[in-house]
Amino acid sequence: MTTSFPNNRRVFMMQAAVTCAATLLAVHAQAQSMVAETDPQASALGYKADASKVDKAKQAKYAAGQACGNCALYQGATGSAAGACPLFAGKQVSAKAWCSAWAKKG
Repeated sequence: MTTSFPNNRRVFMMQAAVTCAATLLAVHAQAQSMVAETDPQASALGYKADASKVDKAKQAKYAAGQACGNCALYQGATGSAAGACPLFAGKQVSAKAWCSAWAKKG
């Protein structure tokens, strides 16, 4: 009986660690959903998931080449497809998106 106890304990600890990691990943993935253009905050800021589809007549601030990926507020890694933005807490924006809060990276 004493020889199996350390093995059972080791197996339990590994299973507990894997379970905790899986739970944290699931919560993080759920919390980091993409911003929808219909989201009230996104709508108020003129957010478009694809900057090439911004209506220049409605968004006078837009200039060609502006996108979330090159905005000062964008918190995604360089070259990433999506990343966090403090304007949309708990959600990610596409690097190719745009909103009226766009600010040049300094």
